[in-house]
Amino acid sequence: MTSVLQSPYTSEQMAVWIRGLLMVAWADGNFDAEEQKLISSLTQNEIAPTMDLGSIEPITADELAAAFKEDPRGAEDFLRTAVMVAVADGVYSVSEDELLFQFCEALGQQPKALSLLRQTLIPTPESEISSDSDKGAAARIRQRDVLRPVRVWLDGLEIHDSRLARFLCKMIPAQCPFERDVKLFGHKIVHIPPLCKLNPIYEQLVGLRFRALSYLADDCGEDVSPYC
Repeated sequence: MTSVLQSPYTSEQMAVWIRGLLMVAWADGNFDAEEQKLISSLTQNEIAPTMDLGSIEPITADELAAAFKEDPRGAEDFLRTAVMVAVADGVYSVSEDELLFQFCEALGQQPKALSLLRQTLIPTPESEISSDSDKGAAARIRQRDVLRPVRVWLDGLEIHDSRLARFLCKMIPAQCPFERDVKLFGHKIVHIPPLCKLNPIYEQLVGLRFRALSYLADDCGEDVSPYC
């Protein structure tokens, strides 16, 4: 039996929240029109069936500001989830960065974590690029050190709403995609490592998904097998 818990967020806030996350998911252009329609339908029918999301139009700065003007904690948690969705595929793009900073400006937030994340957009000078595995591993270690405050900031996100929990369980992959070789005419042309080796905050994504599942199962009494 599913229990009814009082969410700290209003229906209006959650509608803006989920629309904002969908904007981030589509920001890098990896979703075509049919995929966007499918995700919108999934959001409306499975994640938040009792909430009116309208036509899921792009969020405006005024809507964001109005939704969270008296809830700075909610605004910060919205930004945390937006960052999670942005980096779920292991790539932080320029379009995602621009959109997130627009969100920050609208909400009056200036998290240091986002400024640090922006450093991952800076191209590596050619002189520093090397195929040597040891140098590549060292570069990944340096990146993890730089992004440590980002990971700490993201780990501060707690789940208190079933609609948000369902959305995160759907958007974050259930497991790290397998590594694979791309071959052409029987010859390997590139090796793609698993997502968990590419994404410096993969552990935060896994942790967030686990907290969302736990909230749905333990606090809301929902069957989480569809997300596993």
